[in-house]
This record gives sequence, C-alpha cells and structure tokens, in this order.
Amino acid sequence: MNLIEVSNVDKAFNDKKILNNVSFTVKEGSINGLLGPNGAGKTTMIRLLNGVIHPTGGEINVMGYDPQKNGDEIRRRAGIITESAALYHDMTAWENLSFFARIYGAYDVKRIDYLLQQFNMVQHKDELVGTFSTGMKKRISLAKALLHKPRLLFLDEPTNGLDPEGIKEVIQYLGQINQEEKVTILICSHVLHQLETICDSFLFLSKGRLIEKGTRLELEDKYLSQVYVVIETGLQLEGNTFMEFAFRRIGPNRLEFCLPSKDEIPVLLTRILQVSWVHSCEITNRSLESLYFKIKGDSNEQTHH
Repeated sequence: MNLIEVSNVDKAFNDKKILNNVSFTVKEGSINGLLGPNGAGKTTMIRLLNGVIHPTGGEINVMGYDPQKNGDEIRRRAGIITESAALYHDMTAWENLSFFARIYGAYDVKRIDYLLQQFNMVQHKDELVGTFSTGMKKRISLAKALLHKPRLLFLDEPTNGLDPEGIKEVIQYLGQINQEEKVTILICSHVLHQLETICDSFLFLSKGRLIEKGTRLELEDKYLSQVYVVIETGLQLEGNTFMEFAFRRIGPNRLEFCLPSKDEIPVLLTRILQVSWVHSCEITNRSLESLYFKIKGDSNEQTHH
C-alpha cells in the first residue's frame, strides 16, 4: 500500500519554479531517500507533503489525506525532524519531551521513558538540552518526533553537523525505528553515501525535477553498463589469458577488471581460482554516488537532445 502519492506536482515562488512535474509513490513500511544537491527542491517537497505550503499544480495524497485541505490531520499522524533540532535549550531532555508530548496530546510517562532508553539518553534526561552535543540533540529530536507513535517520519538532512560516529548512530536508530515501530521514513539528504545501506528505494531530485527513482538493484541494472571489479589475488598475469577482459594491476596482489556485467564475475573468479587464490572481490563503481552521477549525466544528455 502506498502511504504517499505525488502526481505531477509543481511549485513556484514568485514565478520561479522550484519543483517541476514531480511524481512518485512511497510504500508503507519502507525507508526512502529523497536525494539531490542543495537547492534541488527537497525541503520544499517535505513542506508540501506536510501541508505547510501548497502546490502550484498537481495532486498529493499522504496517508489518505490531501495536505492542502487536511494538513493538520497529516501533521498529527506524522513526525518531522528539520535540520535545526527545534528543542528548548533551557529545559532538560525530560522537560522537552514532556512538553511536546502534551502539545501532541500524547503525554505518556512510559513512552517518554521507553524513547529515552531507545536512544541511550536515560542518564542525560535531567541535563539541560543547551549543554548537549549535536549528536545528543539529534537523538532527543528523534525521540520527540516519535512521542505520538507516528505512521510516517520526515527527516530533513538528519546527519548534518554530526561526526562519523554520530552519523552511524543516527542511521542505526532509523533502521531500528523502522523495524520496531513499523514507521515509514522519508529522508532528505545531499550526502548520498550515508544512506545507501539503509534505504529501500531512492528518489533523485535535480533542479526541481525528479530525474530517477528505484531500488538500488533497479538503478544498478539500468545504469551499470560496465562493472569495475578489484580482486585481491596471487594471479600472475604472465602466461594467463584473460585478454577478453580489460584489466590493470593497481597494487601488490590487486587487479582491476572491467567487465560487461555483474554476471561475468563468477566466470572470471572460477577461471582465476583454477590457477591461483582469491582473497577478496569488490565492485568499485556501484556506490550510490557513482550511480547518481551516471543518472545525472544521462538526464542532462536527454535534456540537450
């Protein structure tokens, strides 16, 4: 079942088009990345989905509601985390969560306790939020967004300002929330590599247009015309005929092969293993970032033709 349906949506501010004919769906229970550079229109899309602003054209359906008419209903059933943590710095973590829970009409001491435990913040619950690190504020923001058990969670650049450990933590928490609370998640980000392991599907925005969408595998099948594989092996190239595959040595016991598709990998490994050992094999051009630049390049070519 689709929890979000966006059909031919446009948004303009003062005759400047921010979003142009955008259409996509989000399945219930999934984690989705809305990805693209700053200024691509990601935050505008989130605001439209929440009914904070209205589209210039097209239709939006979120959890069965039209954001234009029923924004309050959507916001009641959704959680949102913006780039700024939106917490009161002169209140403790516990006071912040109690305050927002009352605003949501969902005050429940057990729920607050449970969320503090989930985000490893119990020992800090009586400390002022103003004294917290960026990572700790992000955790309390996540707890705040989940107080009323939302069906849908919107995250706008959730890892901004975090160190690598903080990023890893937030990504881990999101996976956990999705599994345990069955909440559907839409994450906006311009940092692609952070999301490639957690999202079920991806939506690529560029200059207000949705240039591609799909699962990682769908995108790979469509855009990976050649596969670069680095193999750690004891293979001596002299006397071995692998001439149908382009390859080069890139270090001691490391060879890079260029193959026409992933299907050739088992064939190549079988042949190498007949004459030598293999310790590792890695496709190096399948990262989300590599795919994005390939997609962006293809969409630019289509625009010019």
